[in-house]
Amino acid sequence: MLSTMQDVPLTVTRILLHGTLVHGRSQITTWTGRGEPQRRSFAEAGTRAVRLANALRDDLGIREDDRIATLMWNNCEHVEAYLAVPAMGAVLHTLNLRLPAEQLTWIIEHAADRVIIVNGSLVPLLAPLLPHLKTVEHVVVAGPGDRTPLDGARVRVHDYEELISGKPDTYDWPELDERRAAALCYTSGTTGDPKGVVYSHRSIYLHSMQVNMAQSMGLTDQDTSLVVVPQFHVNAWGLPHATFMTGVGMLMPDRFLQPAPLAEMIERERPTHAAAVPTIWQGLLGELTARPRDVSSLTQVTIGGSACPPSLMEAFDRLGMRVCHAWGMTETSPLGTVARPPAYAAGPDEEFAYRLTQGRFPAGVEARLTGPGGERLPWDGESAGELEVRGPWIAGAYYNGPDAEPLRPADKFSEDGWLKTGDVGTISPDGYLTLTDRAKDVIKSGGEWISSVDLENALMSHPDVTEAAVVAVPDDKWGERPLATVVLKEGATADFETLRAFLAGEGRIAKWQLPERWTVVTAVPKTSVGKFDKKVLRRQYAAGELDVTSL
Repeated sequence: MLSTMQDVPLTVTRILLHGTLVHGRSQITTWTGRGEPQRRSFAEAGTRAVRLANALRDDLGIREDDRIATLMWNNCEHVEAYLAVPAMGAVLHTLNLRLPAEQLTWIIEHAADRVIIVNGSLVPLLAPLLPHLKTVEHVVVAGPGDRTPLDGARVRVHDYEELISGKPDTYDWPELDERRAAALCYTSGTTGDPKGVVYSHRSIYLHSMQVNMAQSMGLTDQDTSLVVVPQFHVNAWGLPHATFMTGVGMLMPDRFLQPAPLAEMIERERPTHAAAVPTIWQGLLGELTARPRDVSSLTQVTIGGSACPPSLMEAFDRLGMRVCHAWGMTETSPLGTVARPPAYAAGPDEEFAYRLTQGRFPAGVEARLTGPGGERLPWDGESAGELEVRGPWIAGAYYNGPDAEPLRPADKFSEDGWLKTGDVGTISPDGYLTLTDRAKDVIKSGGEWISSVDLENALMSHPDVTEAAVVAVPDDKWGERPLATVVLKEGATADFETLRAFLAGEGRIAKWQLPERWTVVTAVPKTSVGKFDKKVLRRQYAAGELDVTSL
């Protein structure tokens, strides 16, 4: 028996049209670093997206399935590309501007991008790559910046505003299959070549609905979200599409991601929500501690990308900013879990314990834990294994180039199609995920596992420690032991013996897990998306580049 419901495809086009018509008065505010920010209503941004689609089709010859790359900060023009490119049937490919030049070149060639839309301030980054990019035919420059590095380039160069000026305000949008490609994002390539994840119109639409649910970010058109998480990083956690769907205002920081301008944005523009990785919030906390601001509007903060140290969560609680943990990855669009405590949490201590988890799985994400021998582990909050997930916005394969079949490596996907996340953790009986480590980062000492995350969180709760990263290093007796790498605050007096005693105190860390090897660095190396880059620390240790003290 078939239903009597209409079969309407779930597409980005419908998000574009809905946001333009129903939430036309909502605003996208882009910080300029000088004077008044740029302000555009959703109606204006939607109209400009229509003009962009017309220009791409009529002037640049873009057709369905062509890849359009963006090398851009978070700003209104980037949002316009987010909407226009998928709606016309092409594929939006966001480029991670923090990747090394050779990786960017490889990614652009692998995706066979025909057009790159670039912010003027990033032209010096793009120009040296162009001689090596065989598929790129056009470069479209948006916003201010020195464009002379593009002089003499073999590609055609266009100004964004001139390109869309005078174009029609209507477009005959194609009725697309909701399973067609809408956007393409590559993993950061921490091991081997970066891997491409292709999001469908359907996955983006469903993911946007989940982002907007009350048990998720729960934002409405009365909110404004400070979107710090980059648009090149998993579609800015889905926020541009989700906010356009519900009329949530967007405050876009452009290239002004330092703590001082972020604090000024919050004070002046009064956002109610913000999303970023923990390193951003560590910097902002330092800025607000040194130079207090009125940030009372910002009552909800979403933190993902890596675990939020409890000390950081407590510090923002004292400022009136309630931190909500989330977990995800490029392959999960990225929303996988959100840590909103359940109604039955008894008192503030139990509620805080739930907030420290990575969160609860929504209805669209199925999860299971797999032990070292492939056995399925129970959801008992104690059995630790590798997390595997599946669902309508979870990748089932990687993009393998324009003329190749999708790639499903055995170390990334199970035989029955589940994504192997590479994260190790436990799941409580009521569906809350607690990650104890990455499979590649867990410390295997004498046949037992030591969680680098637990050690890092404990270290960062010490008042003299700004950052801490712990990695496994070879040990003749135990196989592996932890190396503690710490960044001390200015004027700190704690030495390694003091920090080790602090870890042992109040039952924080078991004695056998305490690090013997310690080093101080000026900053923990970061990946292109702001996570601790532990492979760099392991390499530095192996090369003897770290000044290590053994206790």
